[in-house]
Amino acid sequence: MKPYILAIDQGTTSTRAIVFNRNGSVHSVAQQEFKQIFPQNGWVEHAPEEIYESVLSVVNEVLQANDVSAEQIASIGITNQRETTILWNKVTGEAIYNAIVWQDRRTADVCKQLKQDGHESMVSEKTGLLLDPYFSATKVHWILNNVEGAKELAERGELAFGTVDSYLLWRLTGEHKTDVTNASRTLLFNIHTLAWDQALLSLFDIPSSILPDVCASSGEFGYTDEHLFGSSILIGGVAGDQQAALIGQACFEPGMAKSTYGTGCFLMSNTGETPLSSQHRLLTTIAYQIGDTTHYALEGSIFMAGATIQWIRDGLKLIQHASETLDLAQSVGANNSVYMVPAFTGLGAPYWDPHARGAIMGLSRDTGIAEIVTAGLQSVCYQTKDLMEAMKKDNAFFESLRVDGGMVTNDWVVQFLSDILDLPIQRPAVTETTALGAAYLAGIAAGVYSGMDEVSQLWAQQRQFEPNMKDNERESLYNGWVDSVSRIRTTE
Repeated sequence: MKPYILAIDQGTTSTRAIVFNRNGSVHSVAQQEFKQIFPQNGWVEHAPEEIYESVLSVVNEVLQANDVSAEQIASIGITNQRETTILWNKVTGEAIYNAIVWQDRRTADVCKQLKQDGHESMVSEKTGLLLDPYFSATKVHWILNNVEGAKELAERGELAFGTVDSYLLWRLTGEHKTDVTNASRTLLFNIHTLAWDQALLSLFDIPSSILPDVCASSGEFGYTDEHLFGSSILIGGVAGDQQAALIGQACFEPGMAKSTYGTGCFLMSNTGETPLSSQHRLLTTIAYQIGDTTHYALEGSIFMAGATIQWIRDGLKLIQHASETLDLAQSVGANNSVYMVPAFTGLGAPYWDPHARGAIMGLSRDTGIAEIVTAGLQSVCYQTKDLMEAMKKDNAFFESLRVDGGMVTNDWVVQFLSDILDLPIQRPAVTETTALGAAYLAGIAAGVYSGMDEVSQLWAQQRQFEPNMKDNERESLYNGWVDSVSRIRTTE
């Protein structure tokens, strides 16, 4: 049996290729950042060609630099930034506009009008989602109505829509496909019938001819062009990044939950084979589909987590490297009177306020770099508590939380998270869980693993963090956060 599985982790700020051994351990990694484009206030775009080129670059790098040949790869798994929307010409293969990123807020007024017209209940019932510019449908509508010739191309059947996974599949294999997890984030897919929904397509005025075929998360998506990597390789797994992290964390039983700290932060709880509807503005989404079995999840989405630290580094230039934040936070401590609300592109769950903007509060003459950096770190944990409180109101309770993503390598952050949530936090031995989840899906398709039971045995804990903060301190800190958020909100 071929010894390796390759995961393509196409994220919001960088693309990575990771080669895993069959036991789930990392063999080698290559990473490349790419340009973030901000044409207007609240607009966020990527260049699709640059995304694709970054994928080719990191895959070839990880293969060539670590003496791994394409013939040794059993299968490729793709995991991707979700909701980011690309439309391309089926004839030329060229994107007709930049990728509109999930963080983008340009369609906020369209969503507001659709809510006022009474459409949100129907949309939510079918998709498990809310009417928010976060999701793909209004982005597709915007491109069709604002790019010259787009509607005509669509009407002639010459236009294709996809989230990033679908775009990469097209470029790598020539197949126009996606998986159920990515489809479930478009506002166009009925999560109960597992099909594109005509009523939703009509609502957003989107022709069905541009849509990809929807597949289970593990299976034969296609084979890469042999000229790309030296040999044709099966692409056997696809999942949106947060669902892939849930799989990588082996959260296969109802009630198990993970929280990922990448560009954004996403708390997801497996709810089993029955979708649960939130009464507190959380999202119901598809966790994964293996064969004919579909699992659902309850999710809370935060737009700015690692991106907050990136802004502190690149925008404010208060630090040169994210690793500096550990010593700065330790010098300040948890009892910081400064609050940063990183609503740079609005507020996600449970507020869903696209017009809110960021603020730093509680500044005084003795506020310095350390206090502001610490407030940035704490904001991520406070936002997680917002999500946890909403889930509790939906009768979801957890004995522990599994965490992953770049930020959880910072012990101070994970300890503060445990303290503010009053919950044990489990950090896995392999923190590359998003890519690992995609690798597991690909491995199942290729016969490397027999199924989820075998995969679950591979999960291992590196460390568990226990809460040690006093209740009154926890309550006081969180009340300060809630007050700060209330000051920048534009909706109730």
